[in-house]
Amino acid sequence: MDSLIAAAGRALVVGDALGALKRVGLRDDPPALALRGIAMAQLGEHPRARELLRRAARGFGAHEELSRARCVVAEAEVALAMRDLRGSPRTLAVASAT
Repeated sequence: MDSLIAAAGRALVVGDALGALKRVGLRDDPPALALRGIAMAQLGEHPRARELLRRAARGFGAHEELSRARCVVAEAEVALAMRDLRGSPRTLAVASAT
């Protein structure tokens, strides 16, 4: 984990979504996409958050199952906030088994 990813994560913990976006807003690697998705969700931009979290989950490799599962769970939380319950419970069950 590089220092910008860590700093963005700390910013999200304290609710500073804009601060997190300043640190990882232009990056396209999976950890940055996941943090951008979480930041967008905190800002209420749920459709964009879901898109970013999906891209992040697809970008994590086979050796990063836990990170992929976290993205799936975060996307499910965003879907719940959007009151969109059409998602596959199987995908969430696979993520919870990780």
